[in-house]
Amino acid sequence: MTVEVALAVMAGARVEHLTVCDGDDESTGLVTRGGLAVVRNSSAYTDRIRLRDVLDVPLPSPGVGEYGRVSGVPALSR
Repeated sequence: MTVEVALAVMAGARVEHLTVCDGDDESTGLVTRGGLAVVRNSSAYTDRIRLRDVLDVPLPSPGVGEYGRVSGVPALSR
């Protein structure tokens, strides 16, 4: 998922954080709306930058909540 799509999802869901999951549905990190806004506004930004490239917070393992997700934070596959 790209930064632009994630920002649109976050705005629509009215959330400030998203858990990023890999193809095996394992949490790999956390992104914030503020962190993604900084990335989008940087001079190095392109519309091809993906969430896996800009994780704000790597999650500890084993998981933080059920199936490694942070409770109350929507998860997105990357």
